[in-house]
Amino acid sequence: MVSPVIDTIALEVVRNQLSSIAEDMGIVLRNTSFSPNIKERMDCSAAVFTADGEMLAQAEHIPVHLGSMPASVEAVIAAVGLEPRPGTQYAVNDPFAGGTHLNDLTLVRPVHIDGTLVAWVANRAHHADVGGEAPGSMPAHATRVDQEGIIVPPMPAVVGGVWLPDFLAPFLEATRTPAERRGDLSAQLGANEAGAWRLEKLVRNVGRREFIHLCGALLDYGERRMRAALTVLDDASVTFTDFMEWDGALVPITVEVTVDGDVLTADFSASADQVQGNINAVQAVTRSCLSFAVRVATDPSIPATGGAHRPLRLVTRPGSIVDARAPAAVAAGNVETSQRIADTLLGALAPFAPDRVPAAGQGTMNNVLIGNDRFAYYETVAGGQGARPGRDGQSGIQSGMTNTKNTPITSLTTHYPITITRYRLRNASGGDGRYRGGDGIERGIRFNEDAVVSLMGERRVTRPWGLAGGSAGSSGEDWFVHRDGTR
Repeated sequence: MVSPVIDTIALEVVRNQLSSIAEDMGIVLRNTSFSPNIKERMDCSAAVFTADGEMLAQAEHIPVHLGSMPASVEAVIAAVGLEPRPGTQYAVNDPFAGGTHLNDLTLVRPVHIDGTLVAWVANRAHHADVGGEAPGSMPAHATRVDQEGIIVPPMPAVVGGVWLPDFLAPFLEATRTPAERRGDLSAQLGANEAGAWRLEKLVRNVGRREFIHLCGALLDYGERRMRAALTVLDDASVTFTDFMEWDGALVPITVEVTVDGDVLTADFSASADQVQGNINAVQAVTRSCLSFAVRVATDPSIPATGGAHRPLRLVTRPGSIVDARAPAAVAAGNVETSQRIADTLLGALAPFAPDRVPAAGQGTMNNVLIGNDRFAYYETVAGGQGARPGRDGQSGIQSGMTNTKNTPITSLTTHYPITITRYRLRNASGGDGRYRGGDGIERGIRFNEDAVVSLMGERRVTRPWGLAGGSAGSSGEDWFVHRDGTR
């Protein structure tokens, strides 16, 4: 059988159009959302998928969202099959059925042409509060996922542009901020509708059969690029261990990375068991970290498609901290353990690609959650990027598995009853070396009314490691300052 000839110009045009659709979805989501967390911090992501759920394109949004979003689409397909009702949008946030942690709600929409399913569009947004035992829905004391908020299994959420009460009513009832949640949900709905409209237009212009043909070629192209990049690396196995900090102990995350020709295997079987806390990560998060770290160590210009994931093999042990099982709490697994999994992978990949892999960055998202019965504020505070081969790391920047902005102080103090008393770089905190790590951030917050505070941060005991003789960066600190100035 002779394979059809691929028009490389048409392939490149379609590849860029698909990426543009994902970018436009993100723009619609951010510009129409209600919460500062999405509108200002851009804590959201969007992507396009084939009819059977393989990623075709993603916007340059948040790595931990994008690498795990295929699991949400797969979960929806598993629940509804490959004949979904046209115009229906499906919601999911269940970490054990395609989600990551409960705040990240994914909305998935099928795209039909003349009644035939041709693709899916999806977006994920971090909702600042989805219920649970503390404002912000990431209670630091949680040991079970049901303490963290409402759990949404893959289910229909919208039909014909109308929210279904079986989804909407419980979701809004659970949250402390229903008006804000409704606004952010509407933004997610609109983003998918915009993406579906543009995708339908593209498919009609190209032709349905030709579009499907080009999508297959695009996936194969990504696979070839990744396999070619892996063959440049030496065939070897490298083991690396890094640690999470929990309950006064260090919890090891261990990976063995093996390169064999054009295949890379990351085996986390030796990592610690899941714990009675919220630092457990589901496998979708670990898979995100693998995709991110390999792109850092190989070639970031490889199209971020499902095809590029084909040569990557992930091995985990069910019930471990990198492949948690229900009913484990997982809120920090997505935002903190993901950073450490990425650090561990980069540590193992450094000998393979010393001219590409940076030293460890801040290794934490420094999650700050403040709220009461009427408001919920969420922010991740940036830090220092690790020194890079041939240049310093950047200061005061989100790095690793996150890619958000900060909330401008004017927006923050307008929306919430808090005052920012200090916001500056933490000088000389990045670690010494020929090339220095970037400096972290100091931030002071004064509360203007009673509120519950939840902090989730790492690298308070361990320090971000250096490479090639560079020294480690500083560990982080958290202080409560009393009215009399004592800390």
